[in-house]
Amino acid sequence: MRNKILQILRESRDNYISGEEMADRLGVSRTAVWKHIKEMRAQGYDIESHARKGYVLKETPDALLSGEIAHDLQTSVIGQNIICHEEIDSTNNEAKRLAREGAAEGTVVVAECQTGGKGRLERQFFSPKGKGIWFSVILRPKFLPQEAPKCTLMAAVAVARAMAEFGLEPGIKWPNDLLYENKKLVGILTEMSAEMDGINYIVIGTGINVNIEQSEFPEDIRDVATSLCMMKGEPLPRVKFFQAVLRAMDDLYAQVQAQGFAPVLQEWRKYSITLGQEVKVIGVRDGEIYFGKAADIDEDGALLVDTEEGRKKVLAGDVSIRPRSGKW
Repeated sequence: MRNKILQILRESRDNYISGEEMADRLGVSRTAVWKHIKEMRAQGYDIESHARKGYVLKETPDALLSGEIAHDLQTSVIGQNIICHEEIDSTNNEAKRLAREGAAEGTVVVAECQTGGKGRLERQFFSPKGKGIWFSVILRPKFLPQEAPKCTLMAAVAVARAMAEFGLEPGIKWPNDLLYENKKLVGILTEMSAEMDGINYIVIGTGINVNIEQSEFPEDIRDVATSLCMMKGEPLPRVKFFQAVLRAMDDLYAQVQAQGFAPVLQEWRKYSITLGQEVKVIGVRDGEIYFGKAADIDEDGALLVDTEEGRKKVLAGDVSIRPRSGKW
């Protein structure tokens, strides 16, 4: 109902519309309209009222609300259903719960704040209220389970495309972190439920540091984390940036469904700051350490590292990658 009222106010532009007319169009009472408008004001909408004229929408908040995100989104799959939370433990946990209950493909779960957000290797992800974009997308693709890890690279490319739209030069560290000046901007975690021959669902969780100032990061990550506003030198409109990410992801996912991952991997290479670099490879399970040059990624999205002993194939879940010296 609230989104329908918002749509009527948007369509009226700068013209007042009476509560009675909105009530008639929506089939509810004027009191119900008034209550919804009161709630919308509490969310940050600047809705002006006049005793004889009615209501007019003056300004919308830069808040992660379904009505704002969905407005003029124009995607085919991703974002057709948007579920927003003020606070949640983890958007990935909630998306997995919804996926198990049959939530539609393309459902987006987004929160203003996460209390238990995690990235790869169970690392905690700092997710402060109103400062970033913390979201998860549910996919139900037709491709085989072994293709799923490449969805992480697809998501990284989607954020990189959005950054480019806002005049920011993206750089992807294999496989999925976006960095600026060797500091982390974005983290991505892909999780899957599958059988031997098919995928039940994939959940892609993405955390984007948008308007966090350096002093707002906890001391233990202040030297390794950064944000889009620090990169640009001014705050970014979170809703518009989020829409750009969702549109890019929707476009890439349609491309993957039609052509496979080859075009996505090629675009990933364009944004990569890992390829061509001397790297230190650290085994997550066995602690093995070796050095080499990051030569390419293969058709599976695995990193190919040229060492003195020959070329090695590196899988994302098995290792941690560091620059051998200096910065990416």
